[in-house]
Amino acid sequence: MDLTMIISIVSTAIVALGLGAFIAGRVIRRNVKQKGDILLKEAEVKAEALKNEKILQAKEKFLQLKTDHDKAISERNQVVIAAENKIKQKEASVSQKMEELQRKTAEAENIKQNLTQQLEILNRKQSEVDKAHKRSVDQLEALSGLSADAAKTQLVESLKAESKTEAMSYIKDIMDEAKLTANKEAKKIIIQTIQRVSTEHAIENSVSIFNIESDEMKGRIIGREGRNIRALEAATGIEIIVDDTPEAIILSGFDPVRREIARLSLHQLVTDGRIHPARIEEIVEKVKKQIDEEIIETGKRTCIDLGIHGLHSELIRMVGRMKYRSSYGQNLLQHSREVANLCAIMAAELGINPKIAKRAGLLHDIGKVPDDEPELPHAILGMKLAEKYKEKPEVCNAIGAHHDEVEMTSLISPIVQVCDAISGARPGARREVVEQYIKRLKDLESLALSYPGVEKSYAIQAGRELRVIVGSEKVSDKDAELLSFNIAQKIQTEMTYPGQVKVTVIRETRAVNIAK
Repeated sequence: MDLTMIISIVSTAIVALGLGAFIAGRVIRRNVKQKGDILLKEAEVKAEALKNEKILQAKEKFLQLKTDHDKAISERNQVVIAAENKIKQKEASVSQKMEELQRKTAEAENIKQNLTQQLEILNRKQSEVDKAHKRSVDQLEALSGLSADAAKTQLVESLKAESKTEAMSYIKDIMDEAKLTANKEAKKIIIQTIQRVSTEHAIENSVSIFNIESDEMKGRIIGREGRNIRALEAATGIEIIVDDTPEAIILSGFDPVRREIARLSLHQLVTDGRIHPARIEEIVEKVKKQIDEEIIETGKRTCIDLGIHGLHSELIRMVGRMKYRSSYGQNLLQHSREVANLCAIMAAELGINPKIAKRAGLLHDIGKVPDDEPELPHAILGMKLAEKYKEKPEVCNAIGAHHDEVEMTSLISPIVQVCDAISGARPGARREVVEQYIKRLKDLESLALSYPGVEKSYAIQAGRELRVIVGSEKVSDKDAELLSFNIAQKIQTEMTYPGQVKVTVIRETRAVNIAK
């Protein structure tokens, strides 16, 4: 095939392609135009429909707004009409009240005129009465020879003297009857209280007896060259006495807690059989923890038995420690429980809250058992501890005042003081040799009688207070103060006594007359 032929074929093909493209473009443009016309018509139809819908909605909204407006105007008109009706009613009521007021004003004017007339009549009559009274007084003065003021003064003085005499006699009778009744009722309450509380007393000693099965165990307790017994004494602080007493070992010490620790430790050591210094120290430490737990349990059980609630945990522990304390040989816990019961009974008899009285009675000697014992009287220390642990003021004052260290501010305080004295004064409650006790009281009284001007002296409150009665003509008030100070200083320097001794000097003047 030659080149000319090829070019001819290619040219024909190109022309055919261009013609096809031209024809296809015209067809496509015609189709696009037809579709555009269709879409435009559809859009116009939709726009017309949307326009009609919006116009319809606007008409409905207008009708709704018009209806709401008409309704609001109708309601407002009704409110206005109701208000107008109320105003008309009030105007009518005001008119009626004005008419009533005018009527009452007229009546008041009439009454005023009548009263004015009556007052004038009364003034005239009063003037006549005053003139008649003056004539009568003048006649009486002329007959008696005394003026009206002088006669009135004499009458008043006579009535005052007579009334004073009758009043003094009446007051004396009432006071005598009150004293008689008060003493009788007080004795009755105290006797009933003592009878209702009956407590056995077991005086504790400063030694404890530990029983063993055989005397062979004594050697094991002593140990080689006494090492076991020395270790036990060093760990417990108790003196252990092993003598010829058959099947018994004596534990001696002033602290009951230490004696109890030593007794329980010995019991465990003897039961276990292994006795040597290391084992002794281990057992003693274990027993100390057991004793601490037992102290807390004892305090809780005591509070439950007495029905006392809300006590601070530290105060509960101190109550438990009372089990291992004694006062003049009397177990402190038993004494405090008894005082609590006595206080509750006596308070109930007197119409006072028995729960507070029982609480104060249990805690009154709490100052005797703290771990650290400062140089303070136990009553003051107990009061400070109660205040520290948020006890009520009545309870704190009763604790501090039961030995008169502070002033009593509530009725609970004297009840606690009396019940403490009742518990301690029971026969056999406390251990004190009678002869020494009597001698100490006599020495106190003799010491006071040795001062000039002293007429009598009495040792009371088991020797805790000394009452000194002096002659008023020999000792002045200032001398009485000095005498009280001197006696207290002499007792402090020359005598031995437990606790404190309160010295009270009494100086009084009496005027006595006898009517025959």
